[in-house]
Amino acid sequence: MDIIATTRHGKVRGRVQDGIATFLGVPYAAPPFGARRFLAPAPVEPWEGVRDALEYGPTAPKRPYRPPLDRLIPDPDIPGDECLNLNVWTPAGGEDRLPVMVWIHGGSMRNGSASLPLYDGRAFARDGVVLVSINYRLGVEGFGVFPDAPDNRGLLDQIAALTWVRDNIAAFGGDPGNVTVCGESAGAIAIAALMTSPRAAGLFHRAILQSGPPHTVPRGEGAKIVRSMARALRVPATAEAFAAVDRERLLDVQAAVVGRADPVGGGPGFHIVVDGDVVPADPPPFEVDLLLGSNREEYRLWFVPDGTVDRISGLTLRLALLRFRIPGRVARLYRAARPGARPGEILGEMATDLLLRGPLNRLADSRPSRTFVYEFAWRSPVMGLGACHALEIGFVFDTLRAGEELTGPGAPQPLADAMHRAWVAFATSGDPGWVSWDARRPVMVFDHPGTGVVLAPREEELSVWLQARRASHVSHVSRTNRVNRRTRRDPWR
Repeated sequence: MDIIATTRHGKVRGRVQDGIATFLGVPYAAPPFGARRFLAPAPVEPWEGVRDALEYGPTAPKRPYRPPLDRLIPDPDIPGDECLNLNVWTPAGGEDRLPVMVWIHGGSMRNGSASLPLYDGRAFARDGVVLVSINYRLGVEGFGVFPDAPDNRGLLDQIAALTWVRDNIAAFGGDPGNVTVCGESAGAIAIAALMTSPRAAGLFHRAILQSGPPHTVPRGEGAKIVRSMARALRVPATAEAFAAVDRERLLDVQAAVVGRADPVGGGPGFHIVVDGDVVPADPPPFEVDLLLGSNREEYRLWFVPDGTVDRISGLTLRLALLRFRIPGRVARLYRAARPGARPGEILGEMATDLLLRGPLNRLADSRPSRTFVYEFAWRSPVMGLGACHALEIGFVFDTLRAGEELTGPGAPQPLADAMHRAWVAFATSGDPGWVSWDARRPVMVFDHPGTGVVLAPREEELSVWLQARRASHVSHVSRTNRVNRRTRRDPWR
């Protein structure tokens, strides 16, 4: 059965099935191509009549994940210019003022879309939450830093989508005064930036960060990948020059420059930059309820499928410790807690804590507002992935069958029930069902069997990173002071 909703730009036709109304591919901003390429998002042109919203809309230009990740995380590619679109799932019973969740997908700022079956919002609508998922510009078109274009265009797209939600979600039964933004990986990193952006003020009231800590870089750092691409393209590093390049050629060069970079192993990539406008320098974050956490073995998505974990030898591990100035006592502590672990696993565990779990815990420590911390610990049997990055998504959305590439068949439905229920409760009331973060450091560990709160899990390992971080800071301050003293003695130096 079809259903009509009226937005500020025109009417859209959705479809009702099993009591859930679905509207797909609804534009929230004008197509960012032609004269609008590399510009901030522009308003949608109103339309006459009723616009069909029955199929997923175009995805942002991108290349697939590199093998073997492309088999584990299918990434649909839907052609078309109207890639700034969103999807809505809502109960079809005529309810109103329902809580709203806005899902921002991950993909290292260069992959992903809202059209993955894993992100189907039916279960949220079934349980009384209006679920909105959004597309935004990716890669160099969304996050490339140019002297003649606004920065953080992908983030501006997200703000435009949240503005659309504020202005239109009541027509779909949602409450614009009760909006929770939720994202994973790069989506969570984007939300952490949105929590500090004056342009996003008032557009959401709660936030969920899954496996993505706050992370921004200076503009100069963010521009490096653009300069590398410009050299490969043999054009100036300007938006005007890049806009004249064929899109397929641009994507080919982008893929070549990024290469095999990943969030754990590092390498060139795209970042949110501190531009003093969308993302101010050192701003106080909004006081919103926050749910955040990570998966126990995040690193295994990148280290295991391609055999990296097996190629890391003891010597490689020692060299990595030297390169990143990691004290030897850190590695000894991790080895002692994991007898029999391979060097690659030790390095991966340390990277997970250094890049994800530690920063997320520090964010929780810094907040006066209600904050809830979780850890996802269930281990997938597929390819030895364990409790890897992105594994929790199918449990959150209650879409286990759509995520069998990662989970395998027969993933525990009771765990999906528990995790999905917690996300619904948080979006509804701000309370996922366990005690908020305090000096005891309570963490809800989602596992099967055995979900429950654990106080300060693996605290000794996190503490040693904090000690090393403080020592590094003291050393930096000491070196700076010595330089300043020398400068005062010899002003010409």
